[in-house]
Order: sequence, then structure tokens, then C-alpha cells
Amino acid sequence: MGRLFVAEVVHARSESQDLQWHFDAIGRLGDAQALGAACRPGLEVDVKAMLAPAQYLAPGALWWVFDWQGALGQAANCKCKHRQPVPPLGWEPGKGSVLLIDEIDKAEADLPNGLLETLGNGGFAVPYLDEPVAIPEGVPSPLVVITTNEERELPAAFVRRCLVLHLRLPDGDPARRDQPEAVRRQDLVDWLLARGKDHFGQRIDCEVLEQAAQQLWTDRQQARNLGLSPPGQAEYLDLLRALDRLAHADAAGQKDLLVRIQGFALRKFAGLC
Repeated sequence: MGRLFVAEVVHARSESQDLQWHFDAIGRLGDAQALGAACRPGLEVDVKAMLAPAQYLAPGALWWVFDWQGALGQAANCKCKHRQPVPPLGWEPGKGSVLLIDEIDKAEADLPNGLLETLGNGGFAVPYLDEPVAIPEGVPSPLVVITTNEERELPAAFVRRCLVLHLRLPDGDPARRDQPEAVRRQDLVDWLLARGKDHFGQRIDCEVLEQAAQQLWTDRQQARNLGLSPPGQAEYLDLLRALDRLAHADAAGQKDLLVRIQGFALRKFAGLC
């Protein structure tokens, strides 16, 4: 799409404010102590200006996707350095952006609730600044993608404002449960093959891609029989990543290595690794 991509991974201590801005209170305290120790009688220092709170304010992910130019200006004036998104070559704010808020269910309900007004209005207030952060005229609203593993239920008011997409592998789709096992197996294998090719191209032999996909089908059936969470696409790609890094482009070596490591996907979920 040619858009700027910004990602933020949520953890148990994340708050909605962390997606908007970061304030380096510890850095400001350290500078205050250093100034206090350096000051001598008769030496005039504008401590208030040197410790202005706005100088310790760094843009968060939402700030970058809402107002790129404003975030750049604030980042340049900020004494604390935070990770800055890298735009695609030739990108400009008018081309839009994508924000990924990953694993939002890791945080308490206060985080999604705190984002309701921000995402709804396309802006938010920032302490120590006179003007709120808002999407400039002529700049499209960012596409916000939010993922959850459903470890914690999201607030109903938040979910109502989202377009919900349930991601399931073909053999786990309730609408396909009445199909013959051979059909569901082939659907899964075809699905995984397509994604394996997308990720690894020609670096992994097609027979190896299919063999790993067939093994994942078997592992998923065994896991269900054992009452375990079945391995999925992530485990399939992990197997291929190991083959790519350890066996390189040697098809024979890949096949041999796959035989040796193919049991780890199931063993991982059974707690036997």
C-alpha cells in the first residue's frame, strides 16, 4: 500500500498514554541533580528553561501516525531519544499510515477504554504543549490494526467500534467441519504451502514445504486428541525458518533436517521440549 508502518506491542503494564507519548521523568530528575551540583554562586543558569517538561516528551506510536511532521518536530526538541519509525522510500504523510497494536489483550481493560476517544476523534491532548495532536488536513486517517489472542475479554464498547476478523486455519473453521477429512487436510496443506512460499520463496524445496505442512496436519490431530492447543501457522513457519538457516538451500539437507526436528512442534505444546 506504500503506507508508513508503525508497530506497538502491548504488555501487562502498558497504558493508553504509552501509545500517545512518553515522558522521561527519570532523565529530567537526573538533569536537575546534575545542574544542582554544577551550579556555583554567581553563576546564572536558567534552570527552568533547561528543565522545561516539553523537552522530555517523546512522541508515541499514535502521535507518529496522526501527525508525522509534528512528531518529527517534537522528537527533534526532545532530550530523550525513543525509537523512531522509518518510512518507506518516497513516502510522505499524504500517503497514509498503518498502526499495528499487537496483543492488546495483554493489558488491562483501561487501555482499550482509554483509546476509544483518541481513535474516535483522531487526536489527543498532550501535557506541556499548547496544541493537541490531531490529523492535519489532507492527511488520511491511519489504518489501525489491533490483534488479540483473547486471553482477556475486550470491553464491549471497544469491540463494537472495530471490524472483527477471526483468523482460523482452514481445518479449524467451524463452517468446514462437515467436509471430508481429506478435503480439510488438503485445504490446510495448500494454505500453509502458499504462506511458506511467500516467506521463503525458492530457498526451501517445494517437497519440503509440503512435507512440513502434512506433518503439521498430523500434529494438530494428535494435539486435539491429547486435549492440547494445536500447533498452527507460527510453528510451521518456525520449522521452515530452522531449515532455511541451518540447511540453507540444500534440498537433501532440508529433508534430512526436517525428519529430525519435525516432532518439536507437537512436543512444544505438550511441554516435553
